[in-house]
Amino acid sequence: MYAGMHPDPLDPDFETLDLPRIAAGAGDDISPIVRRVPRRVMPLGAAVILRALLAFLTFAALGALAIPAMARAEGLRLRGDVTARGDVLTLADLVEGAPERLATRPLFRAPSLGATGTIQTRRILDAASALGLSGLETGGRLQIAVQRAARRLGPPEIEAALKRGLETGYGLNAQNIAVRLDGDGPTLLAPLDLEGQAAALDLTYDPRTRRVAGLVTLGERQVSLRVSGVVVELREVAVLTRNLNRGEPVREGDVALERRPRESVAPDAQGSATTILGEVAQNTLTAGTVLRVTDTAPPDLVARGENVTIVYETPSISLSMRGLSNDSGRMGAVVNVVNVASKKVLQATVIGPGRVSVSPSPAARQAAGAAPVQATASLR
Repeated sequence: MYAGMHPDPLDPDFETLDLPRIAAGAGDDISPIVRRVPRRVMPLGAAVILRALLAFLTFAALGALAIPAMARAEGLRLRGDVTARGDVLTLADLVEGAPERLATRPLFRAPSLGATGTIQTRRILDAASALGLSGLETGGRLQIAVQRAARRLGPPEIEAALKRGLETGYGLNAQNIAVRLDGDGPTLLAPLDLEGQAAALDLTYDPRTRRVAGLVTLGERQVSLRVSGVVVELREVAVLTRNLNRGEPVREGDVALERRPRESVAPDAQGSATTILGEVAQNTLTAGTVLRVTDTAPPDLVARGENVTIVYETPSISLSMRGLSNDSGRMGAVVNVVNVASKKVLQATVIGPGRVSVSPSPAARQAAGAAPVQATASLR
């Protein structure tokens, strides 16, 4: 039997060897000697070297593309609330400093004309990341609001289109009518680049009920709105522009002409601004009043208690005398005057400031007409 060798564990120079072991009893199998084969270094093949080279070149190319993109991503900032002018929102619409080659890339669909919507910030970040952009500064915004810009045609433009259609199709004078539209101020929305004036198509008008309906369109029916209403006849009336006290004259600039619905003004409403110049207010009138014929009148040329000149005229005689007016009166008014000399009360007609005329009786006119001599006298 062989005796095994036991190493000293404290001896660092001792090398452990795998030695065969023999069983203690005869007839036992003998364990084979196990020898560890050292690893051999094999030289690299050409195929392995080629694959490694291709992998290196691929990573180098990707790095070359990524580095400029990451450099351009520096300074990207999310815009605040934006206004969309088209159907889609591009990267440049939402992000400041977007790379030129990606600026026009569409990301989201814009709201409908005139409407406002919101976009979550995380969706914008995801869209930018899909384009290879990172480091987008959001400024702490969780969402942004997007408003779709639109050209708005309100009731005045819609009414004008209907009036043009009524004038062309039904012979109505557009200056003398108005259209009271149904509903609460209809508005036609159109893209900003759609220019021109609106037109009324498929127009229908009933003269008996004065109802009108039509399709208001812009462009080649690119946008349209169906509207209806009632045609109102207008009348030109004089409207005060300032307050007038009783007896105050109407001066130039105190009255303006406006077109008002005929049904809303009095039948005797004043329709001229020039014929009432110089007339005086018969009552206190406020600005905005539609003047009636009786609201103003020519001023009094003779005042009550005023000294006047009484004129007596026939074809052959002309007399003037002093008198005292008992009444006030405007041009053409009949007033009572007292002849200062005879103390008689006469009826006279106002013919000018401080002047009244006494008409001769029919017999006096006939006698004066037969007399060939004319005389003029003044009685004081």
